[in-house]
Amino acid sequence: MKTRLLRSLPGLLFIPALALAQQQFATPEQAASALVDAVSQQNEAALNAILTESWRQYLPPEGADPEAVARFLRDWKTSHHIEQQQNVAWLNVGKQNWQLPIPLVKTADGWRFDMQGAADEILTRTLGRNELSAIQALHAYVQAQREFYALNHFYAQKLISSEGQKDGLYWSAGAGEAPSPLGPAFSPGIPGAGYHGYRFRIITAHADEGRSPWLHEGKLTGGYALIAWPVAYGRTGVTSFMVDDQERVWQAWLGEETARKAQAITSFSPVAPWQQIKETGH
Repeated sequence: MKTRLLRSLPGLLFIPALALAQQQFATPEQAASALVDAVSQQNEAALNAILTESWRQYLPPEGADPEAVARFLRDWKTSHHIEQQQNVAWLNVGKQNWQLPIPLVKTADGWRFDMQGAADEILTRTLGRNELSAIQALHAYVQAQREFYALNHFYAQKLISSEGQKDGLYWSAGAGEAPSPLGPAFSPGIPGAGYHGYRFRIITAHADEGRSPWLHEGKLTGGYALIAWPVAYGRTGVTSFMVDDQERVWQAWLGEETARKAQAITSFSPVAPWQQIKETGH
């Protein structure tokens, strides 16, 4: 998997239209060199010509991350090359072979950066990163439940503890107190924001009537599961996930009604369309 090194630069590439004539180049190598020169010199006029001027509205208000820009330029100096397939080319830099998410396309007038193609590529990468983060969060949840059980001899039924309580997997630890089993990441600062584009909910029942209930006298002792689904289907994620107390992960594609379908799941039943993910190391 190619490494993501430059964060702010790719973030400025959601370009819906070309307002002015875009600069064309004789070769993709010339286009790449011109972009690097513009970035290194912080030359906005040159960036306007190379990427079109609307890139500015996608930069963070405080501007590009200087460390990210410096890293990109260092990687460029270390090594860079163009991967070309017919009329499309990509710039790769550094030892990690990181690929700039802006394709170069050949037109009748020469080579130019394809800003719509960049928007599509960035969205694809964002979805992939969010889904990997969701899977990692599922594993962190299982470990947190195991720690919670060691302290209480039952499992938590909520992710975030009630105010002043330790009845969930996360609570704000005071000075000298041991940290909670789960970190604060599952408690977004903005309500509804989710974690890396996903929402999470603990499932306290299973659909297999041949097994003993997970809940006994109000306490979760028999098992547990967690479901994760995208905050915004198609924009922050596509796949939904579930994990059980054996740390096995399932995935499903629930479509445009993902939010409704995921919220309607009240018992753990990984049947079709759910499919178990084969992971190494778990």
